[in-house]
Amino acid sequence: LGRSRFADSKFFGNCTKSLERGRCPKYNMDNHAAAAAAAAADLFADASDLTNDITGLSIDEDDGLCDPTKMLFFKTSAENFEKAVKLVQQRLAEGQGEFILQLGGEDCTGLTEDQLSLAEKNMMQAASVCNATVTPLRKSKDGSVLSVEFLLRKQADDEDFMEIRVAVVGNVDAGKSTLLGVLTHGELDNGRGLARQKLFRHKHEMESGRTSSVGNDILGFDSDGRVVNKSETHGSGLDWARICRDSAKVVTFIDLAGHERYLKTTVFGMTGHAPDFCMLMIGSNAGVVGMTKEHLGLALALNVPVFVVVTKIDMCPANVLQDTLKMLTRVLKSPGCRKIPLMVNTSDDVVLAATNFVTERMCPVFQVSNVTGLNLDLLKIFLNLLSTRMGYREEAPAEFQIDDTYSVPGVGTVVAGTTLCGAIHNNDTLLLGPDGVGHFQPCTIKSIHRKRMPVRDVRGGQTATFALKKVRRRDVRKGMVMVSRAVEPKSCWEFEGEILVLHHPTTISARYQAMVHCGSVRQTASILYMSRENLRTGDKATCHFRFIKTPEYLRDGARLVFREGRTKAVGHITKLLPQAPPPAPRGAHHRPKPRQVPASSQLSTPASESVPASSTEEKPTESETKSRSRRGGTRHKR
Repeated sequence: LGRSRFADSKFFGNCTKSLERGRCPKYNMDNHAAAAAAAAADLFADASDLTNDITGLSIDEDDGLCDPTKMLFFKTSAENFEKAVKLVQQRLAEGQGEFILQLGGEDCTGLTEDQLSLAEKNMMQAASVCNATVTPLRKSKDGSVLSVEFLLRKQADDEDFMEIRVAVVGNVDAGKSTLLGVLTHGELDNGRGLARQKLFRHKHEMESGRTSSVGNDILGFDSDGRVVNKSETHGSGLDWARICRDSAKVVTFIDLAGHERYLKTTVFGMTGHAPDFCMLMIGSNAGVVGMTKEHLGLALALNVPVFVVVTKIDMCPANVLQDTLKMLTRVLKSPGCRKIPLMVNTSDDVVLAATNFVTERMCPVFQVSNVTGLNLDLLKIFLNLLSTRMGYREEAPAEFQIDDTYSVPGVGTVVAGTTLCGAIHNNDTLLLGPDGVGHFQPCTIKSIHRKRMPVRDVRGGQTATFALKKVRRRDVRKGMVMVSRAVEPKSCWEFEGEILVLHHPTTISARYQAMVHCGSVRQTASILYMSRENLRTGDKATCHFRFIKTPEYLRDGARLVFREGRTKAVGHITKLLPQAPPPAPRGAHHRPKPRQVPASSQLSTPASESVPASSTEEKPTESETKSRSRRGGTRHKR
């Protein structure tokens, strides 16, 4: 791989790919990365005779290396190439396998087309060494300012792929299930609910057209950003295993219920499934009504980034659509939301929204039609550019939260959930708990599946299902966890949290009970005492909670939702109290003590004059007799 023979960049790319795939007989797989880097460095140094010094280019260096991407790709030397490779590797690790790179921009003035093309070539060479694909996104020119943006995505193995979770919320009849059916199956709707029929899980959902359970659907993208979803030849189902094998990124849609009756299910989906983003659906003909504001407030309380999709624009009059968009803009700009709406109409708007979505207060707004397919391609591009916002520690001890359980014939007990941190492998032994008394029991993992595809291991941030050895389904429930022995888990009956009351019709005081949602934990808790005497709407206080039924495994600092009817409060856990004793058995203080007959009276009674057993019992009062008759007689007496 000397400079004199292989100075052609096209041949360099082929050599690098051959080395990465292990096809070169002279180099083994252990040092192929070093060989590729050395060859690329030589070729990088050979290009110095083209533009050894960049004349006329001014780069802002007020921070020394304020933007290293511009410095490293414009200067041609072997040392800069090594730094460029390390930079690309670091950015790929920070972005969980992908990131958006911009060459040029406002801080690089006087940039010419030749200099920009050289920087692109250097960037592609560095990306090929890092086993990453490069996809051009947009190229802009504003006077003397040139800018090009690329998507760099690491090529994943057949059993590995990036995963983004998007929760789909909105009012009933907003078109949530219909949009997911169109996106995942690639077929437009007929205007009468054809697309949503492919997603429903229950018979009553098909009859009513309303989702009542938490549904999961996937949309796969390859390395170049193309959708890989294809329906089966026979039937309307999708082969999830094939989609995951062909995909570099998989977007998981968490289809939640929009009806107020199923608010408990929607809150559990937002807290237990740990979504990265939230897609708020609004019907253009109905506007911002019903549960739309409830779901928006829930996403803001859980600190989940929100983007809006306005549907049914093909059937909505122009004046009604404008009124809906004005109302939406007013809600997003309100003091409780403080978002900046961005109407997405072109591909450049998509790239701008994707790059500034998480870091800024921007809220992209898409206007789509499931019947005509208008602007669906822009929504797919946006979903392809989304990157996970959560950082997961793979080197930490393993933790897995359970949000669903199954009993599969021939397999046994299967649990589904999300890996919070660490890595879990086949045949690992973890601690499962807490049970009804707060204990953790060891269990072994027989097999692991991700999106119905068998894998050998899972890492932090990935959802999976585990088949457990010698564990009955009745011993597993939602809210339990599987953790490593190094964690030394402890269950808690009581904890302290700081809550903010979003709405309550009257006042909240001590001994108030409501449902607590914290991760996959969903259980009724009672407030033992508070830092304030009473709480009303808008008040904030530190409360001491106690679970009613079973102890739970909690994490310090976790977000929680406190809900009961129309009462809603949000907050976070500030202190765990694992040493708190379990509560007394229910009804223990009201159980009557058995009446004891004195020993003297028993001795003084002659044997011939034995008293009947019924005469020694205490006669019931009139109120007790009435209560027994209502319960069906004295045989139900405790």
